[in-house]
Amino acid sequence: MVLPHFLPFFFLLLVVDGRFVVEKSSITVLSPHTMKAKHDGAIGNFGVPNYGGFIVGSVHYPDKDSHGCKPFEGDKPFKIHSYRPTILLLDRGECYFALKVWHAQIAGAAAVLVTDSIDETLITMDSPEESNDADGYIEKIQIPSALIEKSFGDELKQALSKKDEVMLRIDWRESVPHPDNRVEYELWTNSNDECGARCEEQMNFVKNFKGHAQILERGGYTLFTPHYITWFCPKPFVESRQCKSQCINHGRYCAPDPEKDFGEGYEGKDVVYENLRQLCVHRVANESNRSWVWWDYVTDFHIRCSMKEKKYTKQCAEDVMKSLDLPIEKIKKCMGDPEADVENEVLKNEQLRQVTFFSFSLNLNSKL
Repeated sequence: MVLPHFLPFFFLLLVVDGRFVVEKSSITVLSPHTMKAKHDGAIGNFGVPNYGGFIVGSVHYPDKDSHGCKPFEGDKPFKIHSYRPTILLLDRGECYFALKVWHAQIAGAAAVLVTDSIDETLITMDSPEESNDADGYIEKIQIPSALIEKSFGDELKQALSKKDEVMLRIDWRESVPHPDNRVEYELWTNSNDECGARCEEQMNFVKNFKGHAQILERGGYTLFTPHYITWFCPKPFVESRQCKSQCINHGRYCAPDPEKDFGEGYEGKDVVYENLRQLCVHRVANESNRSWVWWDYVTDFHIRCSMKEKKYTKQCAEDVMKSLDLPIEKIKKCMGDPEADVENEVLKNEQLRQVTFFSFSLNLNSKL
């Protein structure tokens, strides 16, 4: 079988259950009684969501300029629209989400709901690139916003057309995933130290943040979880030289060749195996309430076991684990057999949780 030269791109494109994280708020219709129900809203990644709190307000749908793409007429017309805070309902389309919310804010709205224009799964309302924010309005947005499903938006419009007062509660308490009062955050990373500026940026962050992270973790203020990007090999190529050098567990979990040269240096499967080891270091350390040791292991491994010095090896990794008093046998058991034709529970979980392909990302309270 002749293996296509573009095979590495398969690893980038064929991600198992790849998905974007959509952070949601809960929206409850309080009146009219005929509409009483709970709905989801996808929180925008700009503005200031009221995490841990809620807002109760009266919904208003503008008679004109319902897309909110230009400033509304009058001096804060929505601030005096009701004795309750105004939740402005706007239509999707014709301009950036953030611009709609900015216009609503300067017109006195307390929050914005943007109704989708088609029936689809909710997505996160993204802010435009800086080049499209000439007035710098994005940083000035202080009110919360959310995208709602078209069907829910249509129901709200219909009720408002009958001159009913529509009152909603937008609740962010359920959107913060730390019921034990700890901030939860995740770091998507990679043990490869030969991927250029991205790798350096990633490791500099880990080194600089390590002390703060360990203080917060030891104090019980945070719950940290590391994640590692992994790909899989398309079935027709599992027995190929390329897949065998870049993957473990018969093509199920792969990483690109660090040097992009199959003939020399380390192989992609070396990276996968070290990624797996670092995941297991965190898992095993967490079981003994020492989760912060992950930061020590990762930084020490980077210093002592670099690819440049040809020390990116199992033996070097075990030497680091010994120095940190980590239970090597437990970690080996967690890692399993890389040659076995079976699923690896740890890496399978990583693939299922994988958000999208990126080199380095921090996810705070499920918000990128």
